[in-house]
Amino acid sequence: MTPPPRDNGRRSVFLGRLPLGERTFLADALRTETVGGMLLLAAAVVALLLANTPAQGLYEDVRNFHLGPEALHLNLSVADWAKDGLLTVFFFVAGIELKRELVAGELRDPKAAALPIVSAVCGMVVPALIYVALAVGGGGDVRGWAIPMATDIAFALGVLAVLGTGLPSSLRAFLLTLAVVDDLGAIVIIAVFYSAGISFAALGAAVVGLGLFWFLHHRGVRGWYVYVPLAIVVWGLMHASGVHATVAGVAMGLMLRCTVRDGEHSSPAEHIEHLVRPVSAGLAVPVFALFAAGVAVSGGAMTEVFTEPETLGVVLGLLAGKTLGVFGGAWVTARFTKAELNRELGWADVLAVAVLAGIGFTVSLLISELAFADDAGLADTAKAAVLTGSLLATVCAGILLKFRARRHRSLLDEEERDEDGDGVPDIYEQDNPEYHLRMAALHEAKAAKHRRLAEVAGRRDVVDDGPA
Repeated sequence: MTPPPRDNGRRSVFLGRLPLGERTFLADALRTETVGGMLLLAAAVVALLLANTPAQGLYEDVRNFHLGPEALHLNLSVADWAKDGLLTVFFFVAGIELKRELVAGELRDPKAAALPIVSAVCGMVVPALIYVALAVGGGGDVRGWAIPMATDIAFALGVLAVLGTGLPSSLRAFLLTLAVVDDLGAIVIIAVFYSAGISFAALGAAVVGLGLFWFLHHRGVRGWYVYVPLAIVVWGLMHASGVHATVAGVAMGLMLRCTVRDGEHSSPAEHIEHLVRPVSAGLAVPVFALFAAGVAVSGGAMTEVFTEPETLGVVLGLLAGKTLGVFGGAWVTARFTKAELNRELGWADVLAVAVLAGIGFTVSLLISELAFADDAGLADTAKAAVLTGSLLATVCAGILLKFRARRHRSLLDEEERDEDGDGVPDIYEQDNPEYHLRMAALHEAKAAKHRRLAEVAGRRDVVDDGPA
């Protein structure tokens, strides 16, 4: 995929070809998130089955079973351990991804970062406005305004990896950047609007612990036996402070070093993410979904999803709000700035990714529990709305992705072609003289082979034309 020409260097290309390192990182992330997305979906299906079969009683008993030291205010239910504990691992990985994007990814260049950031912000604001408008107009509860704002990075990337295999990697990078900025917005919202009864002493102690984490890491101290106990202490203090404990995970992820020093093959952040991402995608998020997605589904409940102002706000916020916000933000930014869409793509490609951003599974379920903590019934119907909206977004995005993937298969093939077999796609070696010398040698060898075959064929013709 050749990037379109720049207007004397004054225009930037939106969804242009990725650098090789960024493309390799994205491919690795997609492989992990594909498996994680499938496990997440399986966990949600199991949760729904358990909550709507005779096993419901056992499921509720396990979900509400309490364990942990009461003296430390950590006597939590199994569901709360999944929500406040395991989900911290997910947000830790999100923090690393955000740091990496800021240091080495799409967000490192302010000009290149402007468009995905604006798209992500619009993709959060528009769904919230739709929810508030419906809740106020219908006399509903406005506390759930943040539920449709979040994009589930694991689920969305998993769907993209399965259904968008023919799409150029730049579209996948755009979705990843959107989701990373989205996660940051969700964390800020959770910390500011869904934290109660702040204990400044515990919060101060957590900040001191984070400072020690940063100091040890940047002084080069190594060993999981140092950081895992420290991370647990910081998490416990953050939980005791009243600020949602997952904030500790994001903070520690942001503190990891993403630059490579002499003698290092990869940065500490990249190494740790490689180790922790499978735990997040394969264990933490599916277990959270197992205990969060188990809502009773009946004809009456599904009717409420499309009639009650809160649930309708969630469904339309995810399906329509996310699409309008992400697509509209990208189009307006490109229209009024020097950014221009890659000429080999179309705005229909951006629309497909915008619809895919409406999958708001993990974080939306979490915010549903936090927003309606005192109303279990409304929390469950909000979760049902999240599942419905995410399912509709998945179906609509899947149709668009398959349609666009057929049109772009040749672009992806060009990105992946490696005729000289050196492990680097040929399109990234057009300025490398050694590549052209290797290709010349390959073509010369092929030409020599065909000349020999021509000589053999010629001799056979002479023999065949001779007397019997």
